[in-house]
Amino acid sequence: MDTLATALYVKTDDLLKQYPDLAPWRPLTGLQPQLSDAELVTLAVMQALLGYPSEARWIRHAHAHLGHLFSYLPGQSGYNRRLRAAAGLIATMIRLLAADTSLWADDVWVVDSTPVECGRSRETARRSDLAGWAEYGYCASHSRYFWGLRLHLVCTLGGLPVGFALTGAKADERQVLLDILDDPALGAGRARQVIIGDKNYYGHGFETTLAGGRICLLRPARKGEPERPGSRFFKPLRQVIESINDTFKGQLDLERHGGHTPAGVLIRVLQRILALTTAIWHNDHTAQPTKRSLTAYDH
Repeated sequence: MDTLATALYVKTDDLLKQYPDLAPWRPLTGLQPQLSDAELVTLAVMQALLGYPSEARWIRHAHAHLGHLFSYLPGQSGYNRRLRAAAGLIATMIRLLAADTSLWADDVWVVDSTPVECGRSRETARRSDLAGWAEYGYCASHSRYFWGLRLHLVCTLGGLPVGFALTGAKADERQVLLDILDDPALGAGRARQVIIGDKNYYGHGFETTLAGGRICLLRPARKGEPERPGSRFFKPLRQVIESINDTFKGQLDLERHGGHTPAGVLIRVLQRILALTTAIWHNDHTAQPTKRSLTAYDH
């Protein structure tokens, strides 16, 4: 973990020196933060990898055990405030680290969405600051309804997140995918990309739009449709995205995010995506056999 933290700090610090506009805005005059932005990003990744959903418990642990890595550590409220202000920086770091791996050039992606539950009682749904963004939806994988959001992921077969979006539970998965793929950086330098999805990614107009962007969609046939090309790959490769979702929920505690406001939920989701991306980036650069393994960093 110390090796990963050091590598991430150096990478982030170098990028902030090269592109200072990536740092959160702050006035030129006045007190300057004692914890640098690169240290903040490193601290956030370590929190997610070590499994501390509670920021208060994490800061107590950091004060007790991480003094050899950080000369200054803020209190819980200061850490929370700095972290939310750094959402743009963390989102940018996800992309920059992902592009700095050998997995970025993979010509096969998998796409899916997973629930991010934000409450269970009717009173919570009525009074929460998330009301209007969070909504009721249905999770077919677990045959249950939930109130919250959906995390839409586009990943390589190695588990590297190359695109993502956080939407309401009822958002059209097809439109969200088109919005994700609208990013020019995703298609830069790619002659043709294959995306594997489930039966929800259907429609002639939708597939025509993807084909116009040099993207080939593979999905299972819906009821009444003839068998589609590549069907023999669906079952084993569909397990890849399910396994990635399980990594987020089982190892990175996505469902225990603890956010109560849109900004709070957003930064906690970004924090977990950055943690997985960082682990894959570090495993890739250190030639580890399993790029998505978090075993070396979760204790």
